[in-house]
Amino acid sequence: MAKRTETPGRLDDAARAGWLYYVAGRTQDEIAASMGISRQSAQRLVSLAVAERLIKVRLDHPIAACLELANQLRRKFGLKYVEVVPSDPGSSSTTVGIAEAAAAEIERWLKRPEPIVLAVGTGRTLKAAVDQLPAIECPNHRIVSLTGNIAPDGSAAYYNVIFSMADAVKARHYPMPLPVLVTSAEERELLHGQQLVRSTLDISAQADVTFVGIGELGIDGPLCVDGFLEKDEMMELMRGGAAGEICGWIFDADGKLIDNPINERVASAPIPSRESSTVIGLAKGKRKYKAIRAAVVGRQINSLITDEDTAEFLLRS
Repeated sequence: MAKRTETPGRLDDAARAGWLYYVAGRTQDEIAASMGISRQSAQRLVSLAVAERLIKVRLDHPIAACLELANQLRRKFGLKYVEVVPSDPGSSSTTVGIAEAAAAEIERWLKRPEPIVLAVGTGRTLKAAVDQLPAIECPNHRIVSLTGNIAPDGSAAYYNVIFSMADAVKARHYPMPLPVLVTSAEERELLHGQQLVRSTLDISAQADVTFVGIGELGIDGPLCVDGFLEKDEMMELMRGGAAGEICGWIFDADGKLIDNPINERVASAPIPSRESSTVIGLAKGKRKYKAIRAAVVGRQINSLITDEDTAEFLLRS
């Protein structure tokens, strides 16, 4: 869940003010009177409740334009599931909107009565989605990570979400106890042969639904920023036609995995079969346009959560 930066007492007051405002429908003047504080203090507490993610807002009324864009994307690319959220012209965030929509979709899957296997990738968007999840009890489900949880320096990979999910979701969790990239194809083969890793790989192949981020390439892309690839390695990949990545697996503009030594070093589980698993990509923004289009065209994913601007780009391309 989101990290709390305020004292428990202050958060209790913020939660109470937030509940009075958003649930009980009280005005800030009424909140101030009931809590014995000034109106300005009530306003600050309501704002704090939002900032600390004590309040989660979901829009239940579907927006017609977004629904139509989703329908067009489904038809054009043969996708199983598409959700399009409104675009915010004033925001540069690559997560706002789609993270909330992804959290709602993850919650829907986890509330299914029959046992399922839910696989997750890694990345900023997926972590933002997991941070939005409420507490859920689903002991019959299994949640498995497709990617390693070890950063290049040996520390825990910050954007690996399996442990964040374990904080909110009471289910059986299966981390991938490996780095994202290893030093050679031979090392990957050796590690994948270990019984603990083999078991996790087998579970990931059974996924009923998979949630993954879609990463752009470049020296400002996540693989470089997070230290998994050197800049010269990234530039070589791009010169060779690489367009995007999912869980470290790098693909070209047609969505085909590239024949490159880097892909031979990826220790992630293969993306589950798009024939048997609903594989949902979470991505938006101009920087990711090329990677998203490649992932959709090449069937690296068969479902998508994105925003209006990205949907319109995909329909034009």
